[in-house]
Amino acid sequence: MLSQVTDAYRVFNGASEGFPGVTLDRFGKKYQLQFFTAVGAADVKAICEAVQTLFQPEFLVAKWRVSPSGAALEHPRMDIIVGDETLAAGIVREGNAKFHVDLLDTVNPGLFLDMRDVRFEVEKHFANLSVNRERTVGDAIAVNAVADATVAATRFLNLFSYTCSFSVHARLGGASIATNADISGKILEKGRANYALNNLDLRPGEFFKGNAIEYVHWAEKKGLKFDGIVLDPPSFARFKGFNFNVREHLMPLVSDCARLLKPGAFLMVSSNYSEFELARFSRDVLSAVRQNCPGAKTVWSRTQGEDFPGAGTMKESSLVATWVEV
Repeated sequence: MLSQVTDAYRVFNGASEGFPGVTLDRFGKKYQLQFFTAVGAADVKAICEAVQTLFQPEFLVAKWRVSPSGAALEHPRMDIIVGDETLAAGIVREGNAKFHVDLLDTVNPGLFLDMRDVRFEVEKHFANLSVNRERTVGDAIAVNAVADATVAATRFLNLFSYTCSFSVHARLGGASIATNADISGKILEKGRANYALNNLDLRPGEFFKGNAIEYVHWAEKKGLKFDGIVLDPPSFARFKGFNFNVREHLMPLVSDCARLLKPGAFLMVSSNYSEFELARFSRDVLSAVRQNCPGAKTVWSRTQGEDFPGAGTMKESSLVATWVEV
């Protein structure tokens, strides 16, 4: 049962559960309503009252993702329904990890719920590598050989890292170094706070403030190799005059990332851009990886998790993700 694993998940997901254009997310004892279509005042009141009756939240915020005319809003209106600003921030659990969230900090509180299953897989991947590394070092010691720690070290790269949740799971799994690249210094500070929350020390090379594309090119010049890379970009981003567009720039970046992979490593690529279709996205990613790793294979391709029924049928609930190994 999902609630045994985490206290952060989607409670209902729009039309598939009888609430067209409306979603409700739980973050511990705090809840977030989002309205993606124009909803009448009477309906909003009824929904808010139902949420309060059913879940008794200590904090509830409603976020209006569209204007009264139905136009999408980059900066949504946020109305506090229950509680006050002092209750907006808190901590949620996710498997072995904990994360800071703030329900009044823009659209997303600091943790993308639809990537939970992938974060668990990243942690599992590095846990398996950690076990294998210990065996290798142990065998070397047993035969009086020198155990080369630099060879045994495992590296993870988190591009467009946001609050570094993938990296927290990677480090908890046993990754030696989890590097986070993001253009926002403020966001990286939130990542450092998540490391501290999980008692993870900060290691050299783990935080890079800048363009993810620049980091990939720099890492290639330095000869860095990684055991796993997550590439989860926004649909659009601006940095020092460069406008990243996921339709135009994602697949070339996928191909560049493939050059940084160790044998046996993975590359997970995902996007919430609603125009992507899962089967074609998966084929395009594999083709891009194979430009530099001809033997690459797709392990899985999927959309959002069990708490997102109807994913892919609504613009507000879209995700394409694929995991490739080389």
